[in-house]
Amino acid sequence: MQAVRFCILWVLVAASPAFAQAGPWANAAVAVETASVQVTTLESSVKAIGTLTAEASATLRAEVPGQILAVHFREGEPLDQGAKLYSIEATVLEAEVNEARANVNRSESALKRAEGLRAKQLISGTDYDAARANYDVDVARLRSSSAKLTKTVIRAPFAGFAGLRRINVGDYATVGQELVDVVQLDPLRVDFSVPETLLPKVKSGLGVEITVDAYPDEVFAGTVIAVAPKADVEGHSLEVRASLPNEALMLRPGLFVRISISLGANPNAIVIPEQAIWPIGQNKTVFVVNDGAVEQRVVTIGERQPGFVEITAGLSVGEVIVTAGQMKLYDGARVRSVDDAPSGSL
Repeated sequence: MQAVRFCILWVLVAASPAFAQAGPWANAAVAVETASVQVTTLESSVKAIGTLTAEASATLRAEVPGQILAVHFREGEPLDQGAKLYSIEATVLEAEVNEARANVNRSESALKRAEGLRAKQLISGTDYDAARANYDVDVARLRSSSAKLTKTVIRAPFAGFAGLRRINVGDYATVGQELVDVVQLDPLRVDFSVPETLLPKVKSGLGVEITVDAYPDEVFAGTVIAVAPKADVEGHSLEVRASLPNEALMLRPGLFVRISISLGANPNAIVIPEQAIWPIGQNKTVFVVNDGAVEQRVVTIGERQPGFVEITAGLSVGEVIVTAGQMKLYDGARVRSVDDAPSGSL
């Protein structure tokens, strides 16, 4: 029995160097794939979504009551500024204008007589002032009635396109009743939001590219025309407005659009393969190879491109990083590159 125990003990002692060589403390090199940190020209852009709106749009309403006598437009057709759209029955208002004009003529004659008598000192200043006041009141009433009369003809406030009419000939229009929309289709505008961190980059004059589901193969070009003077506190974003030419009238207000803003090119962008990024909590890290060992380093990420990511802080051009095999690594681990894996073409 003692001989058996002695044999077992001898086997364990003899095998212990082998176990030590195979254990993790032996600091064996981990096989990884690597790539070099590169510098390239990187186009910077930001994506957003928005909705097209008209540069000018108005819902015309009746300002005086009356029966619709005529409709002077066709739905969906272009309109010139000032084009006649509706005529509302105006008999009563015309009578009011005629009465007001007659009162003005009468009070004007009375004022002239008062001026002549005043020059001869045959009338008191109070009587002259009364004649002047009567004339001014009658003139004001004439202007008011004339203004009401003009409102019986509904005209286009700007050049655009007529919408669908909401009232027909013979209907009675009440004050405030909607009659028709007038919409300007060229140019259009789109409002959207971008992160507040882009404040130094997003400015008027930048080009935008817009796509819509209605025309999946078309790209429409526009220009940023304004940036809101203050940021949205809740969303930490900036409101941006772009103008979009629409000479072909392919687009319509209300369409959902996707926007891409070009922020320019960085000729000295440091980039690495996207798979080299190793998240640790809120940090983004990479394993940097130096003399056969790795250093886990926190980096700051900038623009992303398919397969690559820009590094704005934490790496230098020419450094070697691990692109595959990070699961086995820790800070200071020994590594060996399994191949001369290319860093990719940019």
